[in-house]
Amino acid sequence: MYQTHWEKASSLTRENTGTQRNRAVMNWLFIFAFLVAFLVIFGGFVRLTRSGLSITEWNPISGSVPPLGEQAWQEEFAKYQQTPEFQQINFNMTLEEYKYIFYIEWIHRFIARLAGLVYAIPVFYFLLTKKIPLRDFGIYFVMGLLFIAQAFAGWIMVASGLVDRPSVSHFNLTIHLLLALSLLGLSLWTAFGHKYGFPDSHKKAKWSLPSRLALLSFILLIIQISYGAMTAGLKAGHVSDTWPLMFGKLVPPNLFNSFINIFETPQTIVFIHRWFAFAVFIAVTALYLAVRKQSNSAEIKNGLNWLLGLVAFQILLGILTVVLHVEIAIALAHQAGALSLFALVIYFMHRLSATNSVKSM
Repeated sequence: MYQTHWEKASSLTRENTGTQRNRAVMNWLFIFAFLVAFLVIFGGFVRLTRSGLSITEWNPISGSVPPLGEQAWQEEFAKYQQTPEFQQINFNMTLEEYKYIFYIEWIHRFIARLAGLVYAIPVFYFLLTKKIPLRDFGIYFVMGLLFIAQAFAGWIMVASGLVDRPSVSHFNLTIHLLLALSLLGLSLWTAFGHKYGFPDSHKKAKWSLPSRLALLSFILLIIQISYGAMTAGLKAGHVSDTWPLMFGKLVPPNLFNSFINIFETPQTIVFIHRWFAFAVFIAVTALYLAVRKQSNSAEIKNGLNWLLGLVAFQILLGILTVVLHVEIAIALAHQAGALSLFALVIYFMHRLSATNSVKSM
C-alpha cells in the first residue's frame, strides 16, 4: 500500500513540475559525479606526495602535453627550482625524482581536463537534442560555473605556494574542496531527481523531523570536512600521533586563548577536527532513531544502517590516520570515507524531501 502510494505521488509530482526524468541524463550525471569524487581523492594523493607545486604554470591547453625531450624537462625543472618548496625542502631533488612528482600533478590536471569534457560535451548534446529542456538548463549551467570556479580556485591555491612559502594556503585549499563538493552535491541531487522524480517546486511541503536532522547532519558534516581540509593544508595531522590524548593531555592548554586560533593554529584546528567528528556521529544517530520511529520506506531505513556504520568507520579511519603518522593509504581511505558520507547524506536529504512531498499530498 505504501509503495503504491509513493509511486502515484511521484508521478503526480512530475506532472505538476513538467520536469521529466531521463535515464541517459541520469547516467551521465552519476558518471560525472564519480569523476569529480575521484578527482578530489586523487587531489589528496597529490597533496600527500607533495606533488601539487611541481608544475609552476597553469596552461589549460598547452599544459595538456607533458614535456617532450630532455631540454623541455630541464626547462620545467629549472622553473621548479625557483620555488620555495625546492629551495627549502627539496633542494637535493634530482631530475628523475622531479619527473615523478611532476607526472602525479600532471595526471591530476589531466583528470580535471577530462572531467571538463565529460561535463561539456554531453550537456550540449542533451541540450541540442532537448533531452534537457531549455527551461531546466539553469541547474546544469550552474554546474558549469562551479566547475570553472573550482578550476580557478585550484590554480589560486597552487599559486599561493609558489611565492614565499613551500605550502599552499589552507584557506585556499578549503575553498577549492568546498567548490568541488558543491559540484558533486549538485550533480548527485540532480541525478537523484532523474532517478526518483523531481519535487514540485511550487508546493511547499512541511519539513519532518528526519528531514531537519538530515539537514543538521549535512551542515555538521560540511564543517567537519572543512576542518579536515584545513588540517590537511596546515599538515596539522602530524602535530600529534596519539589519540585520544594530544601532548599527553585530553585538552592541551592554550588551544582557545584567541579566537583566531580556530582558523589559524594547527593544534587547535586538528583538535577541533578530532572531536567534532562525534557531533556528526550524534546527529546521524538522532536521524537514525527518528527515521526508525516513522513509517518511512525500507530503502531509507536500511540505507541509514550503512550511513551510521560509515560514520563510525570514518572515525576509526581518522584515529588510524593519526596513530599511523598519516600513512598515505589510510589517509586517502579517510578522505574517500568523507566523500562517501557526503554523498549518502545528499541521498537521504533527497529521499526524505520526497517523503515530505508525498505525506503532504
